[in-house]
Amino acid sequence: MDTANQLASVGTFQVLKLPLAFIRVLEWLFSIFAFATCGGYSGQLRVSVDCMERASSNLSMGIDFAYPFRLYQVSFEAPVCEATRRERVFLTGDYSSSAEFFVTIAVFAFLYSLMATTVYVFFLNKYRENTRGPFIDFIVTVVFSFMWLVSSSAWAKALSDVKVATDPDEVQLLIPACKDPTNKCGSLHGPRWSGLNTSVVFGFLNFVLWAGNIWFVFKETTWHKGTSKLAAGASEKQAGTFSQQPYNHGSLDQPSEYSQVGGPTSYSNQM
Repeated sequence: MDTANQLASVGTFQVLKLPLAFIRVLEWLFSIFAFATCGGYSGQLRVSVDCMERASSNLSMGIDFAYPFRLYQVSFEAPVCEATRRERVFLTGDYSSSAEFFVTIAVFAFLYSLMATTVYVFFLNKYRENTRGPFIDFIVTVVFSFMWLVSSSAWAKALSDVKVATDPDEVQLLIPACKDPTNKCGSLHGPRWSGLNTSVVFGFLNFVLWAGNIWFVFKETTWHKGTSKLAAGASEKQAGTFSQQPYNHGSLDQPSEYSQVGGPTSYSNQM
C-alpha cells in the first residue's frame, strides 16, 4: 500500500504516524531549535589590563556580544595606562548576513512545516484531490532542502570566524595598552559556544529531514502515481501473456492413418 492509500485509511490524527506527516513534525521542532539557539544567543568574554600605574588598570573587562554578530558595533572601555582616561575599542568583523540568513530559513521552514502538517491532518482529502497541492509541496520541500544545506554551511563558516574574532587572545591585540611590553594583559575567560554549536548541528539535521522527506512527498504527486499506473499496467499485461494456454499439439500425438492401417494403402493393394 502506498503512502496515499495509507493516508486515506487512517483517522485524522493517525496521519501523524505516517512518514510524510511525522517527518513534518520533526522539521517543525528542529526548526524551532535551530533559530532559537542561534537567534537567542548572547556571549561574553573577559580580559584584563594590568598597567604599571595600578590606578589606571582594569583587571576584569567584560565584553558582551550577541546575535546577529555585528561585532564591529561592539565596543568596550579599555584603559590607556598612560593616564587615568579610557578609550573606546571596537571588535572587528560583521557576520550578520550568514546568521540572519540561517535564522530566516529556520523561521520560514518552521512556518511551512506547521502549515503542511495542519493540511495533512485536517484537509487531507482536498490535498489529494487537488493535484497542484502535492506538486507545490514537492517543489517547496526540494527548495528548503537546498536552502538548509546552503544556510547551514554558511553559518558554520561564519561561526568559525566569530570564534576567532572573539577569542580573548585576539581581542587583546586590539587594545593599544597591550602593545606596550611594560603592561600586562591577560585572558580571564572566553565565550561559551555550546548553544551556537548546537544551532549548526540542528541546521544540518534539518537538511537531512527535508531531503529525506522529498521521496514521501514525491509519492503524493501525479508523477509518481502515473509511473505506478504504467508499471502496474505493464505487469498485468505481462502476467496475462504468460497465463494464456499454450498451443494445442494434441493432433500430433494422435495416431495417423498410416499407423492404423499398418502400412501404405498402395502396398496393401499390391498384396
